[in-house]
Amino acid sequence: MKNKMLFTRKSIIIVLLIAGVIICSATASPAGPENDYTNLKVLPRNVSSKTLQSIMIDEFEDGLGVSCGFCHAEQKGSHKLDYASDAKPEKEIARNMMRMTLKLNAKYFQVHRPGLGDPGLVVTCTTCHQGKPRPNEN
Repeated sequence: MKNKMLFTRKSIIIVLLIAGVIICSATASPAGPENDYTNLKVLPRNVSSKTLQSIMIDEFEDGLGVSCGFCHAEQKGSHKLDYASDAKPEKEIARNMMRMTLKLNAKYFQVHRPGLGDPGLVVTCTTCHQGKPRPNEN
């Protein structure tokens, strides 16, 4: 009788533990991207909204004196911007400029694993553009 009762307690505990694991795994949120950004080719795919906003505002808007529509095309039939679109050539130019500044920082200023928006970057958009869309404008 004691062995049968012991077996039943063990079985109940095992079943409860398994059920707990199943419930926990079913209610856990899936590990996915932190954002819904698409078509990121230079910026990290898991860039946070805060970091992205900082890069777009502090680096591009301030550094080039432009607004979002300078690089981002409008959605067809709307005045909203299509951030994923590559319709404007300025967007690819911006990507090339990002790659260039990251390489310059890594090669000449030994910035270890530079990333856009890092406060340790020596060369940024502002270095050359100084608030103008094209660096050679007066």
